[in-house]
Amino acid sequence: MENNKKPKKALTVDQQIKRRNFISFGVFGVMSAAAYTGWQKLYHSPKEVAGITANEHAPLRRALNKTELFFRNFFSSNHLVKTYPKEMAAKNVRQNSNIGLKTPVDLPGWSLFVKKQNGEVFNITMDQIRALPKTEIVFDFKCVEGWDQIQHWGGLKFIDFIDHFGLANETTAGYVGMMTPDKQYFVGLDMPSAVHPQTILAYEMNGKPIPVNHGAPLRLIIPVKYGIKNLKRIGSITFSNKRPPDYWAHAGYDYYSGL
Repeated sequence: MENNKKPKKALTVDQQIKRRNFISFGVFGVMSAAAYTGWQKLYHSPKEVAGITANEHAPLRRALNKTELFFRNFFSSNHLVKTYPKEMAAKNVRQNSNIGLKTPVDLPGWSLFVKKQNGEVFNITMDQIRALPKTEIVFDFKCVEGWDQIQHWGGLKFIDFIDHFGLANETTAGYVGMMTPDKQYFVGLDMPSAVHPQTILAYEMNGKPIPVNHGAPLRLIIPVKYGIKNLKRIGSITFSNKRPPDYWAHAGYDYYSGL
């Protein structure tokens, strides 16, 4: 049988370019429309039910929680944050917030309040903390606002604090909660990050006692987290299997805030 079909005429170079441009603009238009539709859907979605976290759209909070689970699966105490020579540390250490520091503090009379899961409570003085081996760290402190600074801190490893004061059983809890003495600022930490070997209860900055505006007499330095978790002036420490209150998570930020 005779084939009457005419062979297709090859496209010229100009025609090929126009066809590729048409396809590219078409794909870009479809993707842009899909992105805009998705953003509109998220923008008009309901806010999460306020609890430990709040003020975020429910779908985005679900995404943040799943992201936390993903990263926690890969967290290891063997993964250390990069450290630097002391000479590289900033002489003028940046201070970004004074939430929790507005109430005058009695530095000589200060003590750390600790509450176990079974309800037992006790207080620890600075002399007791300073009597234990000191650890120093120089690392790149990172803020969620986008800035970072190499800083030098000294103090007691949190895991050494746990061991010395007989709190090993508390590490079976999922979380650690810390709060300023005036209860105006508070953070919740997953236990693996809290007992990471580079997490310290700091009482020195650049080799000297921490200034009042940086959290004297004792503050948290946790290099595996963004700065918002590095609570200044620790007044209390608690242990729990439930997420403790967290200042910025309640304002819509990521609860985990890991690096």
